[in-house]
Amino acid sequence: QVRLVQSGGGLVQAGNSLTLSCTVPERTFGSHHMGWFRLAPGKEREFVAAISRTGGGQYYSDSVKGRFTISRDTAKYTVYLQMNSLKHEDTATYYCGATQANKPAARSWKTYAYWGQGTQVTVST
Repeated sequence: QVRLVQSGGGLVQAGNSLTLSCTVPERTFGSHHMGWFRLAPGKEREFVAAISRTGGGQYYSDSVKGRFTISRDTAKYTVYLQMNSLKHEDTATYYCGATQANKPAARSWKTYAYWGQGTQVTVST
């Protein structure tokens, strides 16, 4: 069983920042691309960002482009989602995932084999 462990999240005012972390088993980290998705009440799971296993490519949804940054630390086997200029509509449960699918398939949650436990982000107005 491959287990991704998330941390971060919480309650923040609009306009502020949060960073989410996702620690990945070593073998999975080296062989998979990583992504972040979010799920808000009444909505479908939404792609947020993805990063290639080499870190050479980053992809974002239009709704977060320019505000969020995905990165990976090879020494810590950890993927980060830095979220700046947060908006109320960013409120959701965020999930990290691991996939071996290349772009553009990495934008589809169905291609992800492993998931973190989810972490709540709430942005107040």
